Amino acid sequence: MQRLALAGTRAIVDMSYARHFLDFQGSAIPSAMQKLVVTRLSPNFREAVTLRRDCPVPLPGDGDLLVRNRFVGVNASDINYSAGRYDPSVKTPFDAGFEGMGEVVALGLSASAAYTVGQAVAYMAPGSFAEYTVVPARVAIPVPALKPEYLTLLVSGTTAYLSLKALGGLSEGKTVLVTAAAGGTGQFAVQLAKKAKCHVIGTCSSAEKCAFLKSVGCDRPINYNAEHVGAVLRQEYPQGVDVVYESVGGAMFDLAVDALATRGRLMVIGFVSGYQTPTGLSPVKAGTLPAKLLKKSASIQGFFLNHYLPEFRGAMDHLLKMYAGGELVCEVDTGGLSTEGRFTSLESVFRAVDYMYMRKNTGKIVVELPPSVNSKL
Repeated sequence: MQRLALAGTRAIVDMSYARHFLDFQGSAIPSAMQKLVVTRLSPNFREAVTLRRDCPVPLPGDGDLLVRNRFVGVNASDINYSAGRYDPSVKTPFDAGFEGMGEVVALGLSASAAYTVGQAVAYMAPGSFAEYTVVPARVAIPVPALKPEYLTLLVSGTTAYLSLKALGGLSEGKTVLVTAAAGGTGQFAVQLAKKAKCHVIGTCSSAEKCAFLKSVGCDRPINYNAEHVGAVLRQEYPQGVDVVYESVGGAMFDLAVDALATRGRLMVIGFVSGYQTPTGLSPVKAGTLPAKLLKKSASIQGFFLNHYLPEFRGAMDHLLKMYAGGELVCEVDTGGLSTEGRFTSLESVFRAVDYMYMRKNTGKIVVELPPSVNSKL
């Protein structure tokens, strides 16, 4: 027997006999839904992923929540996920997406000790690119409301916060370089470094993004389409930069290494410039790297959020408090300036990924999944 708590009555039902059940506002939760599924391994998201329209709505287990997704986050690493790079043994098909936010519409009995039907939650778990996702209650994060700004903190915000806390060694007066500074996670690295009273340099791809970076405290935005990053760093920062928050890779990584100060630190958050290639990498000048690091007593260290999960919930709590207190800007890009308009369906996730790789976004790309016409949600 599948035992679930439903609606305000907390009714216990035998789901083996119930094809439909009711959500907290009395609408029937359908037996079928849409979701995005990785059907072949490829870094080309459109080739790898299929929109399936008639999938069964999953049932939550005893310690699970069934979440009706209202917003899902798009990340550069979605194409690493669809290429199978995080787990070389993975077999298709598997569900795409790994962060979302929505209402709890059903839950297992154990989960009902801490959560209620109708509650707004965010989560980082596989299978978020779907109308409904089963989420283990232990990984769900209660949020005050279904605002996309809260979703920006889930992966992007915590990545910036935890990496800078663990590896950055930030202190007043240090110089920090953030690459892809106007992107989903770069925006938070800029703001958190400013909170630490550092001087912040940020690279981006347009005058509009430079204006955004200035608005969140960046001291020296560099539009790399108008200025040469290496030349700016050599001329304006001859002593080098103390900390680099690096997520681009390739030529940008090489420039950042050359710009390191004595005892400087470079944190590899990603290398997005290479994700669309067959290997997932852009070439770097690795042969000269040992000599460059030795000459400056400099260091390079990687950061992968999944290795810091014990600190994840505390980081989210801290960032939520900062946002509530007006200390943090959470810039959301829902595609309003894109050619075909806002991202408002699972089908638009494909456009959102393309938009990201065309370097169009300012802030975190979020796709909205509005309630269906016949739903009361």
